[in-house]
Amino acid sequence: MRAITQQTFGSPEVLELTDVQTPSPLPTEVLVEVRAAGVNPVDGVIRAGLFPLLGSPPFILGWDLSGVVVEVVPGVHRFKVGDEVYGMPFFPRAANAYAEYVAAPSRQLALKPRTIDHVHAAGVPLAGLTAWQGLVDVAQVQAGSRVLIHGAGGGVGHLAVGIAKALGAYVIGTASAGKHDFVRGLGADEVIDYQAVDFTTVVDGVDLVLDPLGGAVSERSLTVLRPGGLLLSLVGRGDEQMIKSATEAGVRFEGISVEPDHHGLERLTELIDRGAVRPHVSHVFPLGAAPEAHALLDGGTKGKIVLTP
Repeated sequence: MRAITQQTFGSPEVLELTDVQTPSPLPTEVLVEVRAAGVNPVDGVIRAGLFPLLGSPPFILGWDLSGVVVEVVPGVHRFKVGDEVYGMPFFPRAANAYAEYVAAPSRQLALKPRTIDHVHAAGVPLAGLTAWQGLVDVAQVQAGSRVLIHGAGGGVGHLAVGIAKALGAYVIGTASAGKHDFVRGLGADEVIDYQAVDFTTVVDGVDLVLDPLGGAVSERSLTVLRPGGLLLSLVGRGDEQMIKSATEAGVRFEGISVEPDHHGLERLTELIDRGAVRPHVSHVFPLGAAPEAHALLDGGTKGKIVLTP
């Protein structure tokens, strides 16, 4: 099969289209013909060697996938050949999703939403499960919660807006001016242009801040939380200084690491199929154009980037 491999860390140009052995599913696994593979910021930092999650090259990047089951190992009963599925198997171990076929545990996949195609489904799992696990499992957002979502036009952010609204929250998002209509269309009650307005001057008393940015944004976000409120970071897991600062401010700080979760995917499927969550894909590239896709990762794209084998 064809896959995107890299032999060394570096810029997007290290990604190469090569021929590799098609995987064979092990017990508990199914073989999926990949119809689309999502590209996430974590892919870019791993490629560059900034976050050596997969060790040293060679390896195949990618976790998000949507495709069709083409082989089921005896004993697996969740799916049959021909089922359309999606997921982010194995994370944080390699899933090798930038490829034409992926072997994955059946319980780390779910049936693809009926109302969207494979391209849009491939943009959901990692970002969607990050948002779902953060908002539901950790923060326990409910009707009436006031939630501030930084980067509300980005991959995690745009899905988090829809999930939070579906849970009944009042949602405030930060985004560049060019994304305001997009974020409002997702259901946000307020949108703040972070380039023109200091969000700390117009936001106060929120129950939760969902922060995919970290650094100074995290520090400043502590000041807009109600007493006992939660700053949930996607990038600052185990930050002892932030934990201390949050405690001194009378609020809480938690980091989150996304996990494969077919139950969470099934809940996301329900929200997507009833129109409450609307995944957005800004760019679609053929598999061989993975370098071009990675070149866009730092450009503040709207929604997600997807590869199609």
